[in-house]
Amino acid sequence: MKLSSIAVAASLVCLIVASVSAQTSSPQAAAPGSQTSTVPVPATKRVTCLATTQSLKGQDKRDQMQLCMAQARLDCLKQAIDQKVVGEPRKDFVKSCVGMESAEQ
Repeated sequence: MKLSSIAVAASLVCLIVASVSAQTSSPQAAAPGSQTSTVPVPATKRVTCLATTQSLKGQDKRDQMQLCMAQARLDCLKQAIDQKVVGEPRKDFVKSCVGMESAEQ
């Protein structure tokens, strides 16, 4: 059981790293001057986290979901910083980027 949890955690980290590098390299490579756009794809990161924890149960599922969502928030915050979004718009940007805007309203 412990070995399978480690394997799932390792695959989750690889999945997150792969999705982050795909998301951060594509927009910048396509248009380096278009960093002023702050329209993320809605709920992508949250849906990804839900999908990656779907096979887990109980505390393992909760732990992995928390880790995945924390990484998603961090990635969205880095994206907002790169795009120089500040103040209240940054907070809204991070929520919409992670996919949490509908859950908190």
